[in-house]
Amino acid sequence: MIALPLLILCILYSSQGLFAGLLFVANALALHEFYRMALPKQRRLEGSLSVVAGVFCSVGLVYATSAPFLLLSIVLPCLFLTLVYLFRFQDMQTVSRDLAVSLLGLMYVPMLLSHAVLLRALPAGRDWIFLVLFVVMASDTLAYFVGRTLGRRRLYEAVSPNKTIEGALGGLAGGVLGAMICKLWFFADLSGLDVLLIGLGVGAFSQLGDLVESLLKRSFGVKDSGALIPGHGGLLDRLDSLLFAFPITYYYAVWVFA
Repeated sequence: MIALPLLILCILYSSQGLFAGLLFVANALALHEFYRMALPKQRRLEGSLSVVAGVFCSVGLVYATSAPFLLLSIVLPCLFLTLVYLFRFQDMQTVSRDLAVSLLGLMYVPMLLSHAVLLRALPAGRDWIFLVLFVVMASDTLAYFVGRTLGRRRLYEAVSPNKTIEGALGGLAGGVLGAMICKLWFFADLSGLDVLLIGLGVGAFSQLGDLVESLLKRSFGVKDSGALIPGHGGLLDRLDSLLFAFPITYYYAVWVFA
């Protein structure tokens, strides 16, 4: 119950540097959960080193001042982890799989979550962050209630048996409704077309992010990514929709809205 007010206060009153620092911490925690469920127990050291590489990648993506430094923030962690596995291959039959999982973690968490910091740095950055959070919550809420009351046809049973096509459509409607409320409440600069495109885009990509994490958890044979949040699973379980929502919103704000 206390998490939401703290999040709102953080977005409203934290500096850009403090906001970025908190996101880097969240990035490390989410990566730790990812590698604990994805890598075998004998790869704990590689998992820890992958978390460090992920935080470095995230910091570089946010603060790189030129293309070479941006590329370095991606290439250096990848080379580092590859060399770690080269000299700690352990089982020759599974080393390529474990290395691929370590590299996947870099793409899945820091490369996506860093967009939240980039979004916060834009003009009206606080409004953009609140917009994403509100639209995702509205989409999730309407998807849940429409799915529970009207859901009949399975959306993607192999990955998430409880999700329905009707619920997914409700989530898209919830995204548009959430964007409209944001326009009326605090983001008057949004046009009607912005409301429609952002609502549908964020609504769709947040649901895809949820499905992707469900796919990963099923492939790793776990129910939750962790137990950091009692009754709600791990931090990664709370971020799954946002990981896909922040990037699409950032590029919309930079390339379309601007």
